[in-house]
Amino acid sequence: MKARVVGLWAAFLAVHVLVAWLGWVYPAQPMGDVTLVYQPWSQAALAGEAIVGVTESWVYPQPAIIPMLLTQIVAWPLTGVVGSAGAYLIGWAILVTALDAVGFGVLVGRTGTAARRSAGWFWTAALLLLGPIGMYRIDAVTVPLAVIGGCWLVKRPATAAVVLAVAAWIKIWPGALIVAAVTAARTRGRILLAFLGVSGVVILLLSVLGAGEHLFGFVTEQTGRGLQIEAVAATPFMWMAAAGAATVEYSFEILTFQIDAPGVDLLAAVLTPLMAVAGLAVVVLGAVKAVRGASFPRLLPPLAMAIVVVLIVTNKVGSPQFQTWLIAPVVLWILFDRTRSGAPAAVVLALCGLTCLVYPLTYDALLRAELLPVLVLTARNALLIVLLVLAVRALLRVPAVRSSKRK
Repeated sequence: MKARVVGLWAAFLAVHVLVAWLGWVYPAQPMGDVTLVYQPWSQAALAGEAIVGVTESWVYPQPAIIPMLLTQIVAWPLTGVVGSAGAYLIGWAILVTALDAVGFGVLVGRTGTAARRSAGWFWTAALLLLGPIGMYRIDAVTVPLAVIGGCWLVKRPATAAVVLAVAAWIKIWPGALIVAAVTAARTRGRILLAFLGVSGVVILLLSVLGAGEHLFGFVTEQTGRGLQIEAVAATPFMWMAAAGAATVEYSFEILTFQIDAPGVDLLAAVLTPLMAVAGLAVVVLGAVKAVRGASFPRLLPPLAMAIVVVLIVTNKVGSPQFQTWLIAPVVLWILFDRTRSGAPAAVVLALCGLTCLVYPLTYDALLRAELLPVLVLTARNALLIVLLVLAVRALLRVPAVRSSKRK
């Protein structure tokens, strides 16, 4: 193994240790979801009580319970030493680090080309800047799966689709990479069949387990949500809150802070159809490029990025862990089209840093709608729009020239 690759691995693992530790010392409980919701959900399932997604509707696809259950196994030997909650937190950090290491190994390999090393350094920097929120959320489990699937799309498209499908059945967002791949690749038939095959198996197993009416609860549970304070669309209302014209309210039903002001409910209702329309428009643009002969390495990265950013910008939820979704598209951009990846990579790194400032570092002040955190949040949300513009512009600039060499 080359010395440069060894150094990269050392930095990657060191950042995981540092970020895992920062979760214990940063304010605003950045590890809260792990012990307050993941651990009780998994304990209930193991105790033969409620199984989220099966006996009751859940905000996540049902297979998301699997890493939560696996953490119980990892944590069990530590319980007598650091207590149940501490052991579960350490177990979760170990599980995420192990999954990231597998994804990193697929990305970098033993020798690591310049592009693969650059992608590895980007991933390392993104996690460092994002902080504990990049590790202590279910989204962290899907990042290495998305990277693995993306790396295999060219040479092993069906296998890649299986990995991406598994990721999408844990947290929906990796489905954006599947949509981008189906749109951009000549192997779209194999990719689509593999995805449908995995989905069919999952649905069949859940039906046998008795999910029934809760099978697609992760879709219906989102429909009644209000506008979360960190969402891009909530930015003007947060300035209203800073001026005393709006309030920040806590929803005990979905365990998040939402904005309450005139017009918020209407805007929240509009955002979901807006997401569908904007996402469809991006996919159609990508399909037109593909039909006209755009090469897969040029087309996939901006298309994947544009779809993912649409999911964030038009979302009525603005959870900080959404920024982890941006890591895989940039990794693929560096891998497939390194010379044009600089701007989106820089923007995503800035987004990670700003997001950590919003949550957890200034979150308590943000809940009081103080000026500085509202200003930082505004900068973060504005930068998300900039990233969307960059992705769409890059997509528009992809040469649509027919070529027999297109992947």
